[in-house]
Amino acid sequence: MTPEAARERAEPRLAKGAGRFEVGALLSTSLLYLVLAVVAVIMLIPFVWMLSLSLKTQAQAFVYPPALIPSPLAFENYPNAMFGPLPFALFFRNTLIIAVLVIVGELLSCSLVAYGFARFRFPGRDLLFMVLLSTLMVPFIVRLVPLFVMFQQIGWINTFWPLVAPAFFGTPLFIFLMRQFFLTIPNDLIDAARIDGASELQTWWRIMVPLSKPVMAAVAIFAFQTTWNDFLAPLVFLQRTEVKTVILGLYAFLGLQPDYPTLMAATVIAIVPMVVIFFCFQNFFVKGITVSGLKG
Repeated sequence: MTPEAARERAEPRLAKGAGRFEVGALLSTSLLYLVLAVVAVIMLIPFVWMLSLSLKTQAQAFVYPPALIPSPLAFENYPNAMFGPLPFALFFRNTLIIAVLVIVGELLSCSLVAYGFARFRFPGRDLLFMVLLSTLMVPFIVRLVPLFVMFQQIGWINTFWPLVAPAFFGTPLFIFLMRQFFLTIPNDLIDAARIDGASELQTWWRIMVPLSKPVMAAVAIFAFQTTWNDFLAPLVFLQRTEVKTVILGLYAFLGLQPDYPTLMAATVIAIVPMVVIFFCFQNFFVKGITVSGLKG
């Protein structure tokens, strides 16, 4: 049999095998998407039910069987949550102020420290970096009592400083993420800036920071989420009503006469900023987390 004849006989088999492979890949992809869709629906059920309950009256909340779409819609639950028996609007403002200050502190301090670990060579650098990462294993509850005693002695209890000041000294996880990202930036850019006479601070500000928008966005989202959802630290350091945060406001709702629709409306208000920020910066967030783990 000539090579041409053997090739002609093999081509239908190859085409059939390729067709089977494409069908199998299509079925696997479809099954994966189906599983992900089912998981997404399951994860969304509590959120949808919370949104539905936030638009019901107190009487509708206990109707059996429950209705997913309330009739009529009680939109007044949201103004009642913001300006009702508790100053939830004040809690919202307090949390927003704390979150913005924490983000600024984390971005400044962590980027400077990460730049030093990524671009400076000095004795004991790797050992010092390992010591920094080892602090991730120390839980916050272990540091809570010493921090409370220290902040009480300097008169910071019932102020925003116990929640804001630590951000200006850096967070090990954010320093790690930024250092990993800085290592992916070519050294030629740093060397060119130094040849042009730029100082290290100018190099950090004009070269590293503009090129690090993805990891900066990731750190900002992480910092905002941590601050916005923090319960233990505000519970310990903030005792007066006028300085409490959103999470403490939700906890305070439980101490009032149970009004579940208003509580759910306050909960929806509390999670909206986090959802909006994530969807606005999700591309930067994913890119920052992905690239930060590519080089060690």
